[in-house]
Amino acid sequence: MKKKTTKRWDAAEYLETEEDMAAYLEAALEENDHKLVAVALGDIAKAKGMTQVAKKAGLGRESLYKALSPDGNPEFSTVLKVVSALGLRLHAITGKTKKAA
Repeated sequence: MKKKTTKRWDAAEYLETEEDMAAYLEAALEENDHKLVAVALGDIAKAKGMTQVAKKAGLGRESLYKALSPDGNPEFSTVLKVVSALGLRLHAITGKTKKAA
């Protein structure tokens, strides 16, 4: 039997447009899981270039990788800096509001 070769799936490879990135972050936020949101921000930062994002956010690249990893636990101020550096915005809506289909 021929051995199959697999490759680790990386969401960053599929985040090509600003719209892709915003939709990805929105989906993570909807899950209400802080670790998922941090990882999604990390994926978006990788897609944009982690070094560039870290510089714009005023953070060290290595510390940003660590904070936005599955085991990371970034401070909210770090999340806000990264969101701003990515050119994204967070917003709040009531639970009663439904998105247009």
